[in-house]
Amino acid sequence: MNFLQQYNPYKLIMISLLGALLITYPNITQLPWKLSYLEGIERAKHINFSIIRFVFFTILAGILFHINLKKISTSIFRRRLLLNLAVCAVAYLVYVLISYSYCTFVDCFGSILIFQFLFICMMAAFTGHVYHMYKDQRQKEQEIEQLKIENLESRCNALSNQINPHFFFNSLNSVTALVRKGNDEKTIEFVNKLSDMFRYILNSENKGLVSLGEELEFVASFRYLMEVRFANKLDFIIDIEERQKTLKLPSLSILPVIDNVVAHNTIDSEHKMEVQIRLNERDELEIHNPIFPKLSPDKTNGTGLKNLENRFLIMMNKKIRVHNDGHTFIVFLPLKQ
Repeated sequence: MNFLQQYNPYKLIMISLLGALLITYPNITQLPWKLSYLEGIERAKHINFSIIRFVFFTILAGILFHINLKKISTSIFRRRLLLNLAVCAVAYLVYVLISYSYCTFVDCFGSILIFQFLFICMMAAFTGHVYHMYKDQRQKEQEIEQLKIENLESRCNALSNQINPHFFFNSLNSVTALVRKGNDEKTIEFVNKLSDMFRYILNSENKGLVSLGEELEFVASFRYLMEVRFANKLDFIIDIEERQKTLKLPSLSILPVIDNVVAHNTIDSEHKMEVQIRLNERDELEIHNPIFPKLSPDKTNGTGLKNLENRFLIMMNKKIRVHNDGHTFIVFLPLKQ
């Protein structure tokens, strides 16, 4: 059916010629035998009429195939067959007129000729019916696939949007703390970095996969906010080569991991947090942090690593990995070329 799906006039001509050859095959095989009994002008007329017959059936096959593939869209085979019979009936009358006007020895009511018209009628109707059944099936499959894609995009956007309120309220708490301290310069810089981050977050809602370089630029702004919030008790060590920054991952993938570090660990002068970000030999982004468990962990809204895992499954069909030995917590994020 792929042959018919890419419909063009050249393919129609080829199909028509093959159809005419199949239909007129009995006449072609009998031609040498009939010519042996004819001489002179009668012999020439019979040869010419054989050519006319082949051309006639080629044109008829082309018309029928064109009608069935492009004009008749009904899924009811009986209706399609009746339309083909009507076209063949008109063609049969034209053939009779041509035959009697050209020569008198042609049997226009023979069983072979009637069978030829019925055969081409059935062949064209069946081909058109199968083609449209295949086309409808393909269309339904494409619609189902499109619905799946839209559903996945919707689910991914919903998961992504859950990150924003969680991060927003934490950031407001940091701004409030700076305002209370009366540090205007730091407050302005903090608000500017916060603005850059929210611009990235809002733009990321229309993106699927982004480059690792884009995510790391986002982390640079986030890093400043965290250093202000924790008074330089939270540090980032990023070891990523420039050529590796073209690798892809879902947008806002690093934020939930760092947010998880802050939510579940004590970060103070006695427990300085060092977050390491690097690539391993499996082209996975590794995010390491030591474990300093809180006596009473922060309440989260359930986005966390489960949310991140769902987004990777939806967008990349890959799973994230988590390693926890009680001393070090590592999240492995798969990347894509």
